[in-house]
Formats: sequence, C-alpha cells, structure tokens
Amino acid sequence: MSAVFDGNPLKAMQSSQVHTTQTALSTHELSQEIKSFISGVDAVQGRKLSVREHARCAVRLLRSVPACRGAVLEHLRSVYDEHVNAFLHNLETEGDASSGVSANLEDIIQEVHGVLLEFIRLNPRAWAPLVSTWAVDLLGQLSSKHAGRRVAPHSSSLNELLQLWMSCAATRSLMEAYSQCLAAMLAWCPDACVDALLDTSVQHSPHFDWVVAHIGSAFPGTIISRVLACGLKDFCSHGVKDQGIMVMGVDKGNRVPKIGSVVGILGHLAAHHSDSIRKELLRMFQESLSPSSPLSPTSSSTSWESSPQLRRAAVPFLLQLAAMSPNLFGAVSADLVELLHPPILLQLQALLQGLPREELDNMLGLAVHLISQSPSGGARVLRFLADTATPASVIISGPTPSPHEGVREGCDRLLQMLLLHLHKLVFNRSDGEGNPHKSHLSQPQRVIPFLEELQSHVGELCAETLRLERKRHLWLHQLLCLLSVYGGPTVATEALCQLLTQARNLEELALAWQLHTTLSSCMAGLIPAAITHCVAQIHTHILGPRQLRQLLLNLAVAIQSQDEERRGSVGSQSSMAIQVCSAVSGHLHDFGPLLLHGDPAVSHATVRLLSCSPLPRTSSPAHLLLLSRAAVSHFFLALRRRGEGAKGGRDGGQAAEAVNYTVLLLSRLAAYSPLSLKAVLQQLVEGALHKGNADLFGGQIADMSGAPLPVPSVSPDVGASLLDINCRFGTTVNFSGSVWSVFHAGVIGKGLKVRTATQLPDPSGVIQVRWTLCILKIKEFEAKCSLEKIYLFSPQYTRRGSHISRMHKLFFCLFEKISYIYICIL
Repeated sequence: MSAVFDGNPLKAMQSSQVHTTQTALSTHELSQEIKSFISGVDAVQGRKLSVREHARCAVRLLRSVPACRGAVLEHLRSVYDEHVNAFLHNLETEGDASSGVSANLEDIIQEVHGVLLEFIRLNPRAWAPLVSTWAVDLLGQLSSKHAGRRVAPHSSSLNELLQLWMSCAATRSLMEAYSQCLAAMLAWCPDACVDALLDTSVQHSPHFDWVVAHIGSAFPGTIISRVLACGLKDFCSHGVKDQGIMVMGVDKGNRVPKIGSVVGILGHLAAHHSDSIRKELLRMFQESLSPSSPLSPTSSSTSWESSPQLRRAAVPFLLQLAAMSPNLFGAVSADLVELLHPPILLQLQALLQGLPREELDNMLGLAVHLISQSPSGGARVLRFLADTATPASVIISGPTPSPHEGVREGCDRLLQMLLLHLHKLVFNRSDGEGNPHKSHLSQPQRVIPFLEELQSHVGELCAETLRLERKRHLWLHQLLCLLSVYGGPTVATEALCQLLTQARNLEELALAWQLHTTLSSCMAGLIPAAITHCVAQIHTHILGPRQLRQLLLNLAVAIQSQDEERRGSVGSQSSMAIQVCSAVSGHLHDFGPLLLHGDPAVSHATVRLLSCSPLPRTSSPAHLLLLSRAAVSHFFLALRRRGEGAKGGRDGGQAAEAVNYTVLLLSRLAAYSPLSLKAVLQQLVEGALHKGNADLFGGQIADMSGAPLPVPSVSPDVGASLLDINCRFGTTVNFSGSVWSVFHAGVIGKGLKVRTATQLPDPSGVIQVRWTLCILKIKEFEAKCSLEKIYLFSPQYTRRGSHISRMHKLFFCLFEKISYIYICIL
C-alpha cells in the first residue's frame, strides 16, 4: 500500500476530479477498487479480473486517486504490450477474426490517453515530466521487444517502421502523449523531456530510431538545441572526472553513454534540417569561447551557457561529436575556418592552455584525425594552418593581421602532427610493410579523404611551394611528396610537371629535383612520364606562352647541368639531368614545331633546349626532315630579328644568342647522318636563294613584276574600293589609257602612286649575316668530314666510298655556288 500512496496529493490533482465524466466514488467503493487493482481479483464477486476489467479498474483509480499514478502507469505497460502483441499477431494472420483482443483493448487505450492528456493540460508541471518519461520508455521497450516479429521492417527502414507503429493505437497514443508533454515543457524545463529521450535512445537504439525521427521532425529546433545541451552535460559529468578525450574516434572505457545517442538523433535530423544543425553547432562553439553573457536572451538560468564548467567542455564535446559523425563534421568544417579570426583564436588558445597536458595532446590528436578524414574543405584548412603557422618575418603584408605567437606555435605543432599522421597513413595503408605500392591485390587501399580532396589542387600546392617562404615551403613540399606517393604515378607526374612549368630560377627548380629524389625510391620511370605529360599539354595548348617558355627553359637548364657531373659533381641534379636528357631526346620531333612559334620568347627557349639536347640514336627520316626544316627556317628568322634589333637600337643580345643556338643545332643535325646533312644543306641553299631573304644579304625585296616593294609603314592608305571602280567604269570601252592602265600608275581620284625611296640595307648587318652563314658552312663541312672518318673505319667503307665521294663533290659544289652568289651581291 505504501507503493500505491507514494507522494503527497496536490490540490490541483484533487481538483481535476471535477472534470471527469464519472461520478465520484465513495470511500468504500474506492477501498474496493484499490483492493481489486492490487490483487487482480474482484472484491465483490471474488473472481479474477480479465485484462480489460483490470485496465478499467486502473483507469478509475487514476481518475480518483492521482497519488496512485506510479502504480497505475506501471500496470498499464502490460496493457499496452498486450494491445501491441495482438495488433502484430493480427497482421501476421492477415486479419483473422479470432484475434479480437486488439479491438477489445482499443477503447481502454483511448480512455487512458484522454485521461493523461487532461491531466497534462490542467497541471503540466506535475504530470508532464512523469508521463513523458513513462511514454518514451514504454515506446523503447515495445520497439525492442517486437523488433523481431515477421511483420516488423528492418530498423534501417525508418519510413516503414514509422508507418507500422503509427497505425497501432497503443504506440500512436504514447507518441502523442510524449509530444504533448514536450510541448508543455518547452517554456520551463525541456531538458528533462529530452534527457528521457536520450536515455531511451541509448538503451533501445536502433529500434527506437523511428521515435527519434518523428519527434525530431515535429520539434526540430528544440530537439537540436536541447539534445546538444543534454549531451554536453552528460559529457561533462561522465567524462571530465573519469577519462580523457577519445582519440581517433575510439571510446576508452565507454565513458560517454549518451553521446552516441546524440550523434544518432542529429544524424536522423540532418537529412532535412542540416542547416539548423550547422547553425546550432557553430553557435555552441562561439558561445563557449565568448567571455560575455549568453548570446540568446531567451535562454534559461539552467542552460549550459551560464555554467563555466560546461563552457570549457563545449569544444572537446564538439570535437568528439565530429569524430563520431563525419556528416556533422562536414556540415561545419566549411564555415568553421571562416570563424577562426584572430580574436577567436586567442580565446581558443586561452581555453586550451587551461587543459592538462595529456588531455591537450588527445585533443590535438583528435583534431589531426578529423582533418585527415575531412572529405571536403581540405585545401582551405591547409591554407589556414600554413598561413597561421608561418613565422611573423614572412607575413609582412595582407589584410589579416599577424597571429599571436602562441597561436602560431599551436598551429605549427598541429601542422607537424598532421604531416606525421599522414605519413603513417600513406606508408602503412596496404600491408604495413612501409611500401604503399607493394601489393595492390592483397587488400583494398585505405582511402584518406584529405589527400583525395587535395589531388585536384596539385597546381595550387606547387605554386605555394615555389614561393620559398621560410618553413612554409618545407611543409608544403613534404605534403606534396606524400600526396604523390598516395596518388601514385598519375599525381606524381602531374606534380613534377607543375614544378618544371612554374619554377622561375635554379632555387625553385631544385624543389623538382628533391621531389624526384624522394619519389624515385618507390616509382620508376617518373621523368619520362613527366616529359610525356608536358608534351601532351603542349599538343593540347593547355600551357600559355609564358608557361611554355618557362618549361622549355627549365628543361634546358636541367640538361645543361650534366656539365657538373662531367666535372665530378655527382648528385641528384645530375642523375635527374641524365633522365631528362634521355626523355627529351625521344621527343625532339614534338619540340621542333615550337621553333616557329609566334612568340619569339618561346622559339628562343625552344632552340636553346634543342641545341643542348642530344639527338636520339635512331630517328625516322620524316622526323629528321621536319626538325631540319624548322631549324633552318628559325635560322633565317633569327638573322632577321638580330638585324631588326640592331636597327631599332634595342638590345640584340637575345637575338644574337638565338642565332648562335641555331648554328649549334644545325651543325649537330648536319653531323648526325648523311641524310640530315643533305637536308640541312638543301634547306640552307633554298633559304639563301629565296627572294624573301634577299634583304638579309644586301638585296631588295621585289614583287612579281620586279619592282621593289615599298615599306608598308610609309605607304598611305588610299582607301580605294574595287567595287566602286567596277561600277563606274565597267561599261566603258577599254581604250588605251583606260582604268586598267591608269590603275597601275595610281588610283582614279587619289592621284599617282607614291614613290618611296628604296631603303639600302645596313652594310655591317649584311656582312654579319654573310659571316654567320660562312661559319655555319664551315661547321657543316666539319660535320661531313667527321662522317667521312666514321665511314673510313667502317667495314662497309669499300662499298660506301663512291657515295662519300659524291657527297663530297656535292658539298663543294653547293658551297661554291653560295660563295659565287655572295660575291655577285657584293
């Protein structure tokens, strides 16, 4: 009896009996009802009460003696369970008429529901906490107990589960009762209602998830904020006293029982209320760092914002939530970086300084784990960490002020821990043997989302690395190496190609050599693949003129560094130079057309590269002819540019250098084979005799009739229209002196043609051109002699002797003809 009369009856509870539909019971009748309810036997007739009769007795007691509410609600659990069991059995038997228990108890369920809602409406402070806890706990028990029934859907099918349970009168009544309690408690104590929801979710998840989804959809704003607040309180009360922060998402000793339920509830709501969750998480982060009063004026005095202990635990709590739910972390990671202004960073530093050493290390390790598992925003996070951790001597300009020294040291440490963690993940992600490319079939490779996202930012990462800022470029270069190993030959080739394209001096180009040295231990054929990739970019016109010129110059510098190896300086640069030299020689026919590029800087860089690149051991005649033709054409263009630079008073050093490189290239082509020697001689003779090049040797450029062409800049634009002339004179008789004869002397209405003075070429320039051509002929003659010596010691000399004699005669014949032409011009 003490259990029945537990608690003091409230006046409001007693006054609620006036609103019941039944007549008040007498003292004797009330005593008999209590005896019948406790014993389960009719006190008058002495027989056992049926389920329905026992339930009605409990309802009468609930109306008459509210102090019995605990015992009555406990008995009604079995009534609701009986109704749910009958409901599911009826579904399993496909609506068999013999199952009539559900219909007999449904009116009892409705009557209990009406009584509870009436009590909640009259006195919510007394009834809402009790009924909410009872209803949500009973929902969890029923969901778990009947989860294995044949008609019950799988726990992951929330929509089907919700449809099933909401069609049952008992579970629908409990859901409505809890919703009414939550709505009544929002104004004064929502945490008690949400705590009950969290506790039940911990005990009965995942079978209870349909309740969470329904309640969360009905009260999204309240559930999100209160679930986070209750989870924070539980995190602080259970975690701070016993254990430290979980590291790498692993719970040490099961220290936070409710945080999994918090993650589950927020995960259900994220599908339709992700924006509200994001705002609430960011608000909790900001308010936990703010030293002022809570930002929300409507928050109660019992909210977490008013507790210093809870405010200090908010950041570790949010880190733990993010570690357990990638979706929650992805929702806030993009905006979190934007919030980390210098004042916020100082407040965060002040918060972390008060933590114990072990707990601080655990938090940093958890933050590193989160960054490495971030599927998006990795480039933004990396830029923020690098900018903040860069020493103050480097940050000398920009709208963002230099961070505090303590903040900088913290970001420096975090960045180094991130690089170390990524190094472990990259080199231990297959067999744990330290070789990420050892076995591709033994087990699937571990995906690192941070590096996956950075693969699309290789160009930006290379550009930031080449800035050569103190410490910064070392971090980024190390990350570039890890990214290349993780991404395999494709990413490594792209990174090396980007460095070769963007490097502007020897110090920056050394970073490409360092990357190759690091990657050569686990990747073979990286340089040939990079050169092939560069050639593909040239063919597809991806590179602009400036990038193309820089790439060609860097390749030339890399090849020319072989001289250091010949002088005894063996190192990474020389080994890379040998590979670059071999790879470029196989693509000379691809670089050859660039000699005729419209940008003089690109053509100059091309001839510099080709002049120092060795010719391949074997080459097709088509490639040789193509390269010879392009080299001879560039030779005459270089001669003309050198002359124009001397006339205009501009610096002709680059043009003269281009001529020298072209002479070297042609001499090497001539010494390659008899075929290339013949091709070069033929192209030189044709070019020297071409009318367009006559001005280079002291002649004048003439038109088809033999008259010298005027300088285009001197001839005025007469604006003649051939259509007007034809309309005006098309019907006239073609007498002598008509429009056709007059047209050659001038244009009707415009007067005679302006006679321009013939410009005489500069004698010194003509002599220089002739001297250059003579030097080239001498080099080709030397090349021919070297070829003859090769054939002299060859076993086939006897068969090729006549061929060499004919080549010798042809060469001297051509040389005499060119000399005769020059003498006539002089």
